[in-house]
Amino acid sequence: MAHPSIRLTSAVATDVGLVRRANEDSALAEWPVFVVADGMGGYEAGDRASAAVIDAFREHVAGGDVASVGQVRAALAAAGSAVDAVAASTDRGAGSTVAGIALVEDEEGPAWLVFNVGDSRVYRHHGIELEQLTVDHSLGQELVESGELRQEELATYARRNVITRAIGAPDSTADSWLLPVVNGERLLICSDGLTSEVSDEGIRATLTMSGRPESAAAALVQRALQAGGRDNVTVVVVDVLAGGIDEQSDATTGVPSLAHEEVDEDSTTIPVPGRGR
Repeated sequence: MAHPSIRLTSAVATDVGLVRRANEDSALAEWPVFVVADGMGGYEAGDRASAAVIDAFREHVAGGDVASVGQVRAALAAAGSAVDAVAASTDRGAGSTVAGIALVEDEEGPAWLVFNVGDSRVYRHHGIELEQLTVDHSLGQELVESGELRQEELATYARRNVITRAIGAPDSTADSWLLPVVNGERLLICSDGLTSEVSDEGIRATLTMSGRPESAAAALVQRALQAGGRDNVTVVVVDVLAGGIDEQSDATTGVPSLAHEEVDEDSTTIPVPGRGR
């Protein structure tokens, strides 16, 4: 099934990298949801944790014409429970990041629900411009926001990848944004195995020069490997072919909706019941 007006094409690419023993990343690209999860807990649990997150989104969101905030919330709750079960079976514990986009029906038409927990990211590429849509839940990002660290220093900050939210952690609240679906845009969802190795400029250039999503995804993974491949790297590339709005490359991509205590269709946070603080 698919939304009657939206035409998309997508691709997934993943690699264990040049250092790690196992691939702890997982991904999903099944209409109307596209997700990347990066597991934590070592080779005995990280892959199971990320797979549990993806399984939850496949069960609760994938397969319909469009998704809803309620379905995404249910997937996050199920993911949290599943990761807790994985953690209980190991000595080291387990957790996972998650980032993704889900096609939803807004009052003004089809829209993207963009969401993340942790430091996996969603980017939007349109024309030759690249914009990071999500905000990392990491120690480095918090220091930037507090003014203790300059943005240009973040790439070399030793503890930049210490995350402050995760599925399976005490704080697993997802941030979310509602954005219009735009013809010609390219969405990238990726684990930090890409962003730790390839600069935003490198990502922008690769997405600009690559053709089909399959080529773009493969090229991004290859760039991460050439830069050192010190982590697993996973990317999902989604192209909007038709059915969205027309927009110039320098136009606004939308404004995050207002936050509320109770989750509704306009919420910018998706607290998992019983888990968020």
